[in-house]
Amino acid sequence: MTTAKEIMHPGAECVREHETLADAARIMKERDVGALPICGENDKLLGILTDRDIVLKCVAQGLDPSRLTAGEVAQGRPMVVEADEDVEQVLRIMEQHLVRRLPVINHPEHKLVGMISEADIARGMPQERVAEFVTAICAE
Repeated sequence: MTTAKEIMHPGAECVREHETLADAARIMKERDVGALPICGENDKLLGILTDRDIVLKCVAQGLDPSRLTAGEVAQGRPMVVEADEDVEQVLRIMEQHLVRRLPVINHPEHKLVGMISEADIARGMPQERVAEFVTAICAE
């Protein structure tokens, strides 16, 4: 059984809820990533911020990314998986909720330990399963 921990990108870094979108964009550029978990007090996961969020919820609205914070664009409760979760279950969750990135937490501390992205799935899964995943995610 392949687990989430085996395919995830370890060491995901949070953007803090009070950091600006401009700060988040700089972190994304430095880390060469398209999404960051948004963390609040005690590293509580508040959401996921994507480069697309910055463009659509800030720049395209004529808002100032140096004033708008990550916490202000966080919406809903993010889906997460535990590090020891079977990767097939991980894929089902991502397909069902049409998410392209998924935070991975450890148990029992529930601390963020990594992220799973489409690229991680492509590297860690057989081609035919990757094709099924991409078809499911892109169907909507």
